[in-house]
Amino acid sequence: MAAAERRGPSPLRLKTMKQAQGSLTFKTDGQGLSEITADVAHWIGEQGIASGLLCVYIRHTSASLMIQENADARVMRDLEAFFRTLVPEGHGLYSHSSEGLDDMPAHIKGALTQTSLTIPVSQGRMTLGTWQGIFLFEHRTRPRQRDITLHLSGE
Repeated sequence: MAAAERRGPSPLRLKTMKQAQGSLTFKTDGQGLSEITADVAHWIGEQGIASGLLCVYIRHTSASLMIQENADARVMRDLEAFFRTLVPEGHGLYSHSSEGLDDMPAHIKGALTQTSLTIPVSQGRMTLGTWQGIFLFEHRTRPRQRDITLHLSGE
């Protein structure tokens, strides 16, 4: 049997890497979790990128993002109750209170959670698990407008 002749690296088929960046704005009802999965999925579908990596980033310090179960609303209620217990609001608890009693607790909750998520995209869809969804976690008591920046890289 003849030995294979090596001629250096095989030629690569180069694919064009694409990038897309955009933003979504959400109005919250005050403290709590709001699922934003469908809005993010719709944005991805408009970009023409089938395979890649998505970064979802919230531009605020008193709100955050999380991937969590979206099949049973009790999970959301339990998470909200847990964070209210973990980081209480009240007079005299924190020195920073110039923006209200909920401000410093909101910053603490934001520090304990995430401001960005990275999610693989395959066949033009996020590769979230069966029961996973993307949630905006509002930490302030009054309704707010929240801006989310999206960046998708792929082909």
